[in-house]
Amino acid sequence: MKRLITILFVSVAFLGCEPNLKPEKPENLISREKMVDVLHDMFIVSSAKGISRIKLEKNGLNPELYILKKYDIDSLQFAKSNDYYAYDVEAYKAIIDKIKERLNTEKEKFVAIDKEEQEERTRIKDSIKKAKQVQKANPNLDALKISD
Repeated sequence: MKRLITILFVSVAFLGCEPNLKPEKPENLISREKMVDVLHDMFIVSSAKGISRIKLEKNGLNPELYILKKYDIDSLQFAKSNDYYAYDVEAYKAIIDKIKERLNTEKEKFVAIDKEEQEERTRIKDSIKKAKQVQKANPNLDALKISD
């Protein structure tokens, strides 16, 4: 009998819970394209906060608020739109995939820039090294007159 009551109680509790209904479409729903932009910036800010949180706080900056202002949206509009899109897992995955693609493209650009800068630093170091070797071999030469 106790077992039956327990099963009945668990069943009623389980069935009595309101099902996870799809959120209503907000009147001021953020478009998918704009949502990609907002979330992209939010991800970048989130990463930046992890690296230099103290600097941001010291300067009194609230990056999330800046992003909301940048896109002319408020936090409630963002939250409702995010909930609306997140309910449809496939749609939200598509949004996240666009953001990942965009971040990877940006990463590739920065990696290429970093590689170029490292190559330039290496060329400069090599030039300085050559100039020092030439000056050592010929101490009477003015280092400023040495050219490649």
